[in-house]
Amino acid sequence: MTRIRATLIAVGALMLGGCESMPSWMPSLPSIPPPSLSWLGIGRTPHKPGPLPSYDAKVTARVDWQVPIGGKGGESFAPAVRPEAIYAASPDGAIVAVDPASGRQIWRIKSERPLSAGVGAQGTAVVVGTAKGDVIAFDPTGKSLWQVKVSTEVAGPPKAAEGKIIVWALDGRIYGLSDADGSQKWVYQRTLPSLTVRRFAGGTTSRGALFTGTAGGKLLALDLATGALGWEASVATPKGATELERIADVTSAPVVEERQACAAAFQGRIACFDIAHGTLIWSRDFSSLGGIAVDGRYLYVTDDKGSVHALDKATGASIWKQDKLAARFPSGPVVVGDYVGTVDAEGYLHLLDRNDGNLVGRVATDGSAALSQPVAVGNAAVWQSAGGTLISASAAR
Repeated sequence: MTRIRATLIAVGALMLGGCESMPSWMPSLPSIPPPSLSWLGIGRTPHKPGPLPSYDAKVTARVDWQVPIGGKGGESFAPAVRPEAIYAASPDGAIVAVDPASGRQIWRIKSERPLSAGVGAQGTAVVVGTAKGDVIAFDPTGKSLWQVKVSTEVAGPPKAAEGKIIVWALDGRIYGLSDADGSQKWVYQRTLPSLTVRRFAGGTTSRGALFTGTAGGKLLALDLATGALGWEASVATPKGATELERIADVTSAPVVEERQACAAAFQGRIACFDIAHGTLIWSRDFSSLGGIAVDGRYLYVTDDKGSVHALDKATGASIWKQDKLAARFPSGPVVVGDYVGTVDAEGYLHLLDRNDGNLVGRVATDGSAALSQPVAVGNAAVWQSAGGTLISASAAR
């Protein structure tokens, strides 16, 4: 697992349930400071990583470029990938735009205040957030656009899509803001469990909808235009006698394909649902914090013990399991060209054969873990490290 700070959050206020009406897009779709959880083996690496495992070198992994951002980041920071640039930010307020191919810095600015989360980006806006609930937007050249406030700390990178900026607040509210001026278009509210894992779930947008996981193990489909709830499905059901045992949060962005949306929960399940109606297609008992990747055949996921799995994405059947990296605390998976990649606690990118899970290549980077699940950019993997570096690495052809 990555060295990401995972914490429990005590929630004092109850929030209202979201709208239950079926949004118009659905028919057109196809059929108190919190204590650390590092002692549970999640979040920051509780022990020194084990030795690097041996592997049969069949591919040369390489670092394409590394760009220092500055300021060691937290779990609420991840790069935003656009065709024209990759954007990243750091807690000290630095925001950078780099060329995706070369890593050349296009521009760098400094926010007037420290940041709690970033970055969200689309063609018209680059957006970050602060611990005081400020949502700050810049244009694609780094010039200031607007600033608004939400209810509490911005809990993770905003999501920009279809003229909206989606913002997740620490109290569980999800905001839909105009990318033009930050005006609030809608807010979705729900009750949070008493204890949650402080890991940002985020969301995925597709065909006018936002798919996002929640604390308590739910997957939601919201209308991007109105915030109306299209459907709600249970990825996991909290179980156990204590609040700790009952934590079953969706802690990573779902993957969305033509006919299904899939998500994984901590201390819960991995499950795929029909994209139009939210009916369950398949599920498996599975605990994960790292996120899901998918290709034409398989769904890839790293479990909370550090094993990387490939599952048949149509049925959930096991294809292979790779546990040689468990002592290295691997990140969530990413598809890197013809391989599956994962970044360990010391910044090594490991490449696995997609057919059988065998380790076939690796490369060292800056010596620190990925803050969040790496992102596929063409045939490369891009991630922001705990050491304050934006990194692109790939398999040499």
